[in-house]
Amino acid sequence: PNSFLKKQTGTMGNETLPPGTTLPTLVRNFSYDCSHKKAPVPRVHEKPVLGLKSDKNFIVTNAIENILSTAKAQEDSIDWLKKQSYGEIPEYLRRIKENIQNEYRMIQNLHAKNSEEKHCLQEEEIREIRDGLKRKWDEINRDYQKITHIRLVDTTGLKRRKEGYEKELAEIEADIKKLNKLYVFVD
Repeated sequence: PNSFLKKQTGTMGNETLPPGTTLPTLVRNFSYDCSHKKAPVPRVHEKPVLGLKSDKNFIVTNAIENILSTAKAQEDSIDWLKKQSYGEIPEYLRRIKENIQNEYRMIQNLHAKNSEEKHCLQEEEIREIRDGLKRKWDEINRDYQKITHIRLVDTTGLKRRKEGYEKELAEIEADIKKLNKLYVFVD
């Protein structure tokens, strides 16, 4: 282990061996390991034996061997009811349950904060908002009706305008439905 090449002592660039090393010592220390050699390749004149057939019925032989063999010994089964920690909740489930409870409490706190910030609109305010929405709906519907009587909607601008009017009318109708409820809360 102590006779290894060190930095700047190799044979790169010159044809001489490192100092203190001779060719016979290198050859003397080298040997092949022949224990794991494969079988040689058959020669040309060596012909394989052809036409060997067996009369053995492997299915029947296998069945007889299995019938005559002894059964495998079963391992002693563990009685899980007598285990020391039987019936206890595992630690990871306890942690998960605690995390769920923390999230539930956090959501309840957020809902409590949100409910404090909301207030109920008076009937007069709801009526004013509803009337404003109806006026807006009438204006958009008037413009939409002008476009619907055109026979051929062929330009992209006209198509886009018509789709925009339809979308706005649907949104306003949805808002009016929300305002028709008994109580309306606003943030």
